[in-house]
Amino acid sequence: MSNVSLYTQISSLPSDLKKEVSDFVAFLKNKSKSEKKIKERTFGYSKDFFKVADDFDEPLEDFNEYM
Repeated sequence: MSNVSLYTQISSLPSDLKKEVSDFVAFLKNKSKSEKKIKERTFGYSKDFFKVADDFDEPLEDFNEYM
């Protein structure tokens, strides 16, 4: 849709609907400004956040009968 056709359609609206269009455009502008930018993750950010047990690779006792 071109700007001219959009302007023509908005111009033909009654003034109360033009106000709604204006409010919606302001909402969209505000929304686009407030969207958070995705930050690049830094290496090692979650260091020491997870703890892995020393026996992590050992077989579980609950599965002994299946082995």
